[in-house]
Amino acid sequence: MTYVVTEACIKCKYTDCVDVCPVDCFREGPNFLVIDPEECIDCTLCVAECPVEAIYAEDDVPTDQQSFVALNAELSRLWKPIVERKDPLPDADEWAKVKGKLGDLQR
Repeated sequence: MTYVVTEACIKCKYTDCVDVCPVDCFREGPNFLVIDPEECIDCTLCVAECPVEAIYAEDDVPTDQQSFVALNAELSRLWKPIVERKDPLPDADEWAKVKGKLGDLQR
C-alpha cells in the first residue's frame, strides 16, 4: 500500500509533508504535489502533517477521489522530487476548503 495526495492539495501545495518524509517520495508540480508509489514506504508521517487533509492511504482514498491513485502514479514519473519545505502558494488559504479543483490542476 502507498499513500496518495488528493484534490485538497490542488492550488494550495502546502509542503509540511515533505519535511517529514524519510525517503523523499514527494514530487512537485506547478500547483500540486504527488507521492511516488514506487518510493513511498507507507510510514504515515505525512498524513498528520497535511493541513488540508489531502493525504490518504491508498485503501482509504474516498470514492470520489479514486482517480488520484492513478494520477499520483502518472505525475510522479513526470515531476521532479521536492525534498525541502517551501512556502505554500500565495492564495493557498483561500483554496484550502474549495471542492471540485481537479480542473484547476496544472501539469
